[in-house]
Amino acid sequence: MYERILVASDGSELAERGVDAGIELAKKTGGELFFVTVTSLMPSYSMTVGAEWAASPGTFEDYRHEMESGAKTILDAAMAKAKKAKIKAQGLHRENQLAAAGIVDAAKEYQADLIIIASHGRSGVHKLLLGSQTAEVMKMSELPVLVVK
Repeated sequence: MYERILVASDGSELAERGVDAGIELAKKTGGELFFVTVTSLMPSYSMTVGAEWAASPGTFEDYRHEMESGAKTILDAAMAKAKKAKIKAQGLHRENQLAAAGIVDAAKEYQADLIIIASHGRSGVHKLLLGSQTAEVMKMSELPVLVVK
């Protein structure tokens, strides 16, 4: 049924339920998992930050490194769970995209037949997924979307 399952995660507690659901489903279907996390190089308050980064390029590189490091931590944790469950999996970091677009693009690129996503995600500067992004994935995707609460 579902052989190529894309699981979106921002590392939040709720997103971890989605990771667990993806692993359980892959066990039952014999499917392969693709964990994706999406980061944006420009935060939502980009006008202020953009001016600061123009004056201090080091700040931009620090921010980018923090996003890459955070994404690696999220994906490493999901991959470790999949490995423990003996599920074939790949980790994908989509950089410099809006969450919904990055998730849907990854699903298309990796020919997923299901997307699993949390109903909402983190908030604040480190937000990667939001309820509005989940709704956007549901609107944008031609694939079935399993929303985990």
